[in-house]
Amino acid sequence: MHSSNFGFRSKLTPLPLALLLVTLWLALHGYHGLTGDGQIYAFQAIARLHPNLTADLYLQNASQDQFTLFSPVYAWCIRLLGLEHAARLLTLVCSAWFLAAAWSFASAVVGRGTAWLAVAFLLIIAGDFGGSGVFRILDPFLTARLPAEALIMTALACHFRERKGLGLLLALGSLFIHPLMALPGLLLLACLWLPVRAGVMGAIGGVFAILAIALVAGNGPEASALVTVMDAPWLDVVRERSQFLFLQVWSMRDWDINAQPFISLGLTAISVEDQRIRKLCATAALVGASGLAVALIGGLNDPVALLVQGQAWRWLWMTVVIGAALVPITVRAVWTDNNCGPVCALLLVSAWTLPAGGRMICGLLALILWLTRARISSRLAAYCRWVAVALGVGIVVWALVKSWPVVQPSTAPSGRAPPSDALQGESLLALRFLAVLLAALVIGGLKTGRTMRMSMLISTMLLVLSICMLQAAFKQSHTLAAAADRREFADWENAIPPAGTVLVAPMRDVGAFVWFTLERPNYLALDQSSGVVFSRKTALEVRRRSEILLPLMDPDWKIMTNLRAQVGRGPKNEAGMRPLTAGNLMQVCADPQLGFVIAPEQVGFDPLRHEHAGAWKDWNLYDCSKVRSARSAT
Repeated sequence: MHSSNFGFRSKLTPLPLALLLVTLWLALHGYHGLTGDGQIYAFQAIARLHPNLTADLYLQNASQDQFTLFSPVYAWCIRLLGLEHAARLLTLVCSAWFLAAAWSFASAVVGRGTAWLAVAFLLIIAGDFGGSGVFRILDPFLTARLPAEALIMTALACHFRERKGLGLLLALGSLFIHPLMALPGLLLLACLWLPVRAGVMGAIGGVFAILAIALVAGNGPEASALVTVMDAPWLDVVRERSQFLFLQVWSMRDWDINAQPFISLGLTAISVEDQRIRKLCATAALVGASGLAVALIGGLNDPVALLVQGQAWRWLWMTVVIGAALVPITVRAVWTDNNCGPVCALLLVSAWTLPAGGRMICGLLALILWLTRARISSRLAAYCRWVAVALGVGIVVWALVKSWPVVQPSTAPSGRAPPSDALQGESLLALRFLAVLLAALVIGGLKTGRTMRMSMLISTMLLVLSICMLQAAFKQSHTLAAAADRREFADWENAIPPAGTVLVAPMRDVGAFVWFTLERPNYLALDQSSGVVFSRKTALEVRRRSEILLPLMDPDWKIMTNLRAQVGRGPKNEAGMRPLTAGNLMQVCADPQLGFVIAPEQVGFDPLRHEHAGAWKDWNLYDCSKVRSARSAT
């Protein structure tokens, strides 16, 4: 009878743990629509259904869409379900797949019980890597990175479950989804097959070979005929638009983000005695360090285009995932140390959950304390325990105070609401600490409460929390390609030929309105310029078009210059935008590549005014062919 009850409880226990993951995902991730890079991938898929969009500058020349099978699959789903439904479904499926694969991998490495904490911690951390905070693991929107990450995690799970051949095949398959994200996973599997010394020697040899190729290509005209070297005009556009590709311009904040996972892996390697885990730490650090070395070579004075396009610094995502997944077993290993264990554990967790700027310091403090723990006296150890208690209580109190605006928004003394980005940043940070506390309480409650009643109580509590968060977790500020929007702008859509390029001045978004509502090619938009690293022709055309538009606006793709100009100036403004006049409209419409201009000003030339109530009411659609005809007539 006792055995039967125990078996029933053991089957019931995964329910609250699974609900814990659902609660954390809803609280810290959710799905808020097609934002960020999700719009670029959606456009690539939409263009397969609407061939007229291939005339867009982003797709005219080489682009990342040429290296993935994701777009055809995405386009097929859009055809069946519509854009928003397809994006939402694929995001949820890929996120669940990633988490399930991460649990399978972690359970094979650290055990089933700790695996739940490992996956929970992957949900809690920011997971960012690279420069300028552009990339993170487990994106909350749909890109090809999501299925590629899920495939790599599945491959790692297969490897540690003694299905190494299948794992290798899955890793190779992920190259056809997103080669830049799949390559580090493939390299990690290769290093795990080899002895650590062989992996280190292979990595060093590979880095020096790439350095030799880069030096020869930059100095020898014969070699440069075989290996494309970025010339000055192309390189200038790429650096301005995507400065995060070059490690030489990374800020201290960027290095703080990317150095911390290495410190965490080092602490894990010296505190956990399992040889498999130590080898995993070594190989993850090796892959990340190799990626940084290759990326540094790619940023030399005469960079090889393939090295810059390869973005080897993305290999750090494997370092981040492995390092974060091993934090729970590291905390368990150091916690029992009487001298400084709890303090080290709290510092390690803080290193992963703090905002950029303090992560590396917390990680280094934890590592130094652990390395010098044998020299800590009993009196100092007592102080460390009190420090750990005070630090833990302080973090919980601070998190509760900072997370309160999520429930009850406050206003500044002037009556104005505080800046939303700062509010969200502080509240999200506080929620991460509270999420760590919630995970610890749930795991602790399940371990100490050995009755089915405790498991059901925790499950009910988490289910109620999930239901309460559901609406906010799926709140979208706008939808793309909605039928109502298409009907609203049918007048403009009918007036613009399928291949007619459209410019919105001033810019109201990064290109989504023209792509998804009007379903027309953009003349020039911020997202459109993201492909300059893959094509010299695209880069030079972006520069040319931005010079044509100087009477209306400053180039928005000069992100590095704009960031430097904004230091100490507060939030971004629209100082670079100039109102439309008849004169500057004639100037920009002189370019035959520009078909139509949308602007709020009425400057003649018989525009088509949008009469529908809403954000675009009284905006005007100018036909550049009419403007050119009027100009030639004068």
